[in-house]
Amino acid sequence: MTSGPRIKPRFFGGAGLAATDAASLVKEGYAKGVPMGGILKQLEAAPTFAVAAQKDPKGANLDRIQIIKGWVDAKGEPQERIYDVVWSGDRKLDAKGKVPAVGSTVDVKAATYTNAIGSPELVGTWTDPKFDPKQYAVYYVRVLEIPTPRWTTYDAVRNNLPLLPDVPATVQERAWTSPIWYTPSK
Repeated sequence: MTSGPRIKPRFFGGAGLAATDAASLVKEGYAKGVPMGGILKQLEAAPTFAVAAQKDPKGANLDRIQIIKGWVDAKGEPQERIYDVVWSGDRKLDAKGKVPAVGSTVDVKAATYTNAIGSPELVGTWTDPKFDPKQYAVYYVRVLEIPTPRWTTYDAVRNNLPLLPDVPATVQERAWTSPIWYTPSK
């Protein structure tokens, strides 16, 4: 699913996935793991997730791929944690495990942007550092593009109108995958 652009995400989970390019990621993902929408069952060690995404051929470059983990805690409360997994450029994770913003090439007055930042394709792997083999969990991927003008910005520029003061002038379009479920039972 996407917010508009035709971003192509791939997502696999399993033991020891290590692919470094999109073609081997798919081959290895099906051979050693489960694809998005699948169920991982009764693991002793933390699963590794392999992710890849390609930008829309007519769209903006990609900023980052994130994995969102969900679970229910001991009190019965839903929990969620967002992990930056792979990203464009030479940015580094901060002390809280977050990558700084990619930047922006948007010219709001002209309602344009360039693909001078970001990447047309991102590929990587991630292993859950807080995996509990006895706890049910769900994982899904979110892919973010670099900032682009929001449609209200395009409309305002095209019609020589002021920007809406309560609406951001830019947006980071995105894609989401189906989840991979982890169940401790057989």
